[in-house]
Amino acid sequence: MARGRLPLMGHLLPLVRDPLGFLSSLPAQGELVRFELGPLEAILVCDRELVQHVLRHDRIFDKDGGTLFEQGRRALGDGLVTCPHSRHRRQRRMLQPAFHRSRLPAYAASISTQIDAITSAWQSGQDLDILMETGKFAANATATVVFSGAVPESTAAQTIDDIDAIFVGVFRRSLVPQLLTRLPTPGNRAYQRSITRLRGTLGDLVAARRAADVDHGDLLSALLDARDTDGKGLSDTEISDQMITFLNAGTHTTADALTWALYELDRHPDIARRLHAEVDGVLAGRAATYDDLPHLPLTGHFITETLRLRGPAWLLTRHVTEDTELGGCRLPKGTVVAYSSYLVGHCPDVYAEPDRFDPDRWDTTTPPPQNALIPFGGGARKCIGDLLALDEAAIAPPLSPPAGACVRFRATI
Repeated sequence: MARGRLPLMGHLLPLVRDPLGFLSSLPAQGELVRFELGPLEAILVCDRELVQHVLRHDRIFDKDGGTLFEQGRRALGDGLVTCPHSRHRRQRRMLQPAFHRSRLPAYAASISTQIDAITSAWQSGQDLDILMETGKFAANATATVVFSGAVPESTAAQTIDDIDAIFVGVFRRSLVPQLLTRLPTPGNRAYQRSITRLRGTLGDLVAARRAADVDHGDLLSALLDARDTDGKGLSDTEISDQMITFLNAGTHTTADALTWALYELDRHPDIARRLHAEVDGVLAGRAATYDDLPHLPLTGHFITETLRLRGPAWLLTRHVTEDTELGGCRLPKGTVVAYSSYLVGHCPDVYAEPDRFDPDRWDTTTPPPQNALIPFGGGARKCIGDLLALDEAAIAPPLSPPAGACVRFRATI
């Protein structure tokens, strides 16, 4: 059991006060450390080799189970992130073509358009809340990638608002007794309205696209074209589930990552000068394209180092589906296992001065082992949009605020 446990609360107080500090204290207590959050109990896997074992054996260490996943499944549906192992392989197989490299240039062009739309409104002397601005960019860019410009602006805006309300609601509802989530409170009613409205909007979009039968080069078109090995496609409900999943995943994680990236730029003016020189030299004032990315090595290293230091998905859980062993410890069926990309990315045996922000550590022919960097997870359930997310982040450095702007950062962890 982790040290510092309090009666009834368990380790909730130190986790809330200093989440990363609390996590960083656990590896010294063992490879597997039990901790409690109120009535909930989990085992944190602190050894990166054991983390890889968990990620590789996703049938035993499944995403099915746990309050957070149950709330997520009720809101998001049975999409790629929330579905159990029994349904994951089919979904992954059918959705993979939507993220094929051949589609990435068109997605990148949509993302560049959104960067121009955001930065053109920025002015010197303006008060900028960076988390709010990156959230606006990420939401608009993700919506554009999912259903392009074939949706009225008001519809896209309402969809983004509903996704944001659902994202916040899922986490809130996972932390309170389930009985309270069933009460007809204003908050619960607003949450359900967002889900109902979003489902209706996406259902109408799917029906309209099926009737038009036009490929818009976006994710929705790719989902409509998806076929399994037996030739069957996705149902309307399945497509809506996947769109909700992508909209949710692509908005908040991207906003958090870009906020930390801009924070590090602000803290390291020497790196900022080098990065801007690279971007200016390659782009010469024009918008970035997919073909530009191989010519922006420092930008790529900068994004990788940001994800190592401050990856958005810093604590995730799995559910043990049968009695098993991990690191010599017996885990009965039903055990909740947690792992942290933050801890993996701060392994002192891999990274010299792991707390130091240093993009140049990636400028090497011998990069760290693959299991020492997992911002997108690993195994069969590694994020299907990892390449798209990296491309989006690499295209985004022009988001840097103009000189003279009053910039405010808010912590995302």
